Amino acid sequence: MRIPFLTPRRRDYALLPLEVADSAALMELHREDFVRPWSDVEFSTLLEQDTVFGYAAREIGRGGAAPVGFVLARHAAEEGEILTVAVSRSHRRQGIGWQLMDAILRELHGRRAEALFLEVDETNLPAIALYRRLGFREVGKRPNYYRSTERGPTGALVMRRDLR
Repeated sequence: MRIPFLTPRRRDYALLPLEVADSAALMELHREDFVRPWSDVEFSTLLEQDTVFGYAAREIGRGGAAPVGFVLARHAAEEGEILTVAVSRSHRRQGIGWQLMDAILRELHGRRAEALFLEVDETNLPAIALYRRLGFREVGKRPNYYRSTERGPTGALVMRRDLR
């Protein structure tokens, strides 16, 4: 008797603009990866600002479900900055981070921004690899920028991608 192998179902995601109403869900996702996660009030305060925007990844077919990933960015003075990005551990390695970052790059291109900056923990090798594949390059370092319960303080790499 032949038993077919079960392959995981490919999940499809919709990227939707972030809204203030998403703040509590963003806080929960942020809590998975950050020693000092941002509160729902911090997220809502940021999302109320004209210069701040972002996208949430939601599973298609799961109407009303909480986001499984998000990116929050700011655009001011012809430059963009990634404020924070997170993808649920249960949904990683499915291209969500790439899709979220691509959405920000497209948005900033449409706004005619000249560059996009971000900071990433120097020990977060998967994120650094993603950013390099997206065309970011290291332009600086911030020592002891992040705190980790396992490793103590770690540095941040400052990365930039030119958009023009």
